[in-house]
Amino acid sequence: MKDLKSSCLLAMLIGVSSCSYISGPEGLFPETKDKFFEEKLSPDLKLPSSDVAINKDDHYPPISDGIPAAEIQDIPAPRQIFSSGESNEVQLRRLGELMWVYVETLPSTSWPITKNYFEASSMSIIEADPDAGTMLVKYSDALNFKVTIEHGIKEASTEVFLSLYNEEEGISVKQDPEFIQQELEKIVQFFASSASSFSGTSLAAQNLNDRKKAKIFNVNDQTIIELNLGFDRAWSAVSRALEAGNITSNDIDRDNGVFLVSYSVESENNSWFSFLNFNNEENNDSLLLGESAEFRILLESKNDKTNIVVESLEGAKEEAEALLSKINELLS
Repeated sequence: MKDLKSSCLLAMLIGVSSCSYISGPEGLFPETKDKFFEEKLSPDLKLPSSDVAINKDDHYPPISDGIPAAEIQDIPAPRQIFSSGESNEVQLRRLGELMWVYVETLPSTSWPITKNYFEASSMSIIEADPDAGTMLVKYSDALNFKVTIEHGIKEASTEVFLSLYNEEEGISVKQDPEFIQQELEKIVQFFASSASSFSGTSLAAQNLNDRKKAKIFNVNDQTIIELNLGFDRAWSAVSRALEAGNITSNDIDRDNGVFLVSYSVESENNSWFSFLNFNNEENNDSLLLGESAEFRILLESKNDKTNIVVESLEGAKEEAEALLSKINELLS
């Protein structure tokens, strides 16, 4: 028993001495946390010529006599982040002879739904290119459909177009608006029953999500919405946005692409008695309007693209930005 105690004591002494030998001040790996106390400034460089000078930048000067303290700066607020509403809306839209299905979901989700529609029908898919967003569908022995899926104007939206092609020659034939409308209505019904419950997405069609029809940029401190659309569709989209926002136009000049409108950032549900819920729910998004125009909405088209600019007639730049944000939110 005495030998066992002696052995344990000897092992403990060896362990303690080993730790000291490895990590102690004189060990193989001494601690370095206090090494900075031993640092010394190196001598100044001796330059070969007095004409050569070294500039020293002190990025953190002490605030003392002779060095004025930094004044409090007015930091501008960040630009407003343009928002976009969310829903599962599905519509058949028409502008002249142009018709398309509008779906409020990403193209990468619309692609498999559209593909499932044709696979479930009696028609067969001849070829499909998810990167380009196109499908060639055999409708009959003499007629093919070309289906085009694009990103819409609104964030997370899709536009589905349908055109007729000759089966043998593979060229576009004269479009039949009534026939195309009937076929698009069937797609609308399929989307209406599938979009809200469909949770899948196509990885192969992910690139379609980046090809948005609306972009926002700033030129000379002026915010601009750029639509990858011609004037007719852009004018229709802005008109629909103003109507959806209950923004009444005081005057319209379509030839010059001008809307004159009045707009108040405060909505009617911010009134004195709004907390009592006296407001009609249908008017919660309506805007306070004035009798005279306060803003000019200008549409300028060039190279199949249209820019939307909002100018304040009274110099209220922040309110002009708010109006442009509201238009962007309602564009579809």
